[in-house]
Amino acid sequence: MPRGGKREGAGRRAGSANTKTRDIADKAATEGITPLEFMLQIMRQEELSPDADPAQVLAHQAMRFEAAKAAAPYIHPKLSSVEMNANVTNHEAALDELE
Repeated sequence: MPRGGKREGAGRRAGSANTKTRDIADKAATEGITPLEFMLQIMRQEELSPDADPAQVLAHQAMRFEAAKAAAPYIHPKLSSVEMNANVTNHEAALDELE
């Protein structure tokens, strides 16, 4: 029997967090604000006052947009594509089948 080499099903699954990564994430969540919560806070900031400099207003809106864009994948997962398999017939063919 050969020894060594890659074995099917051996090792940690791809994409799973190792112990250290999981510990860091748990510690960050218990100590306070997570990166997602920070992005959501930025996104929810109120608009600047109407008498503020227009350049500042645009920069503030851009910052809020970028925070929303960065947080979106954590809140709204991407939809997967689904292939539809349907037979479409016209009404005349459907009437012919009934007779």
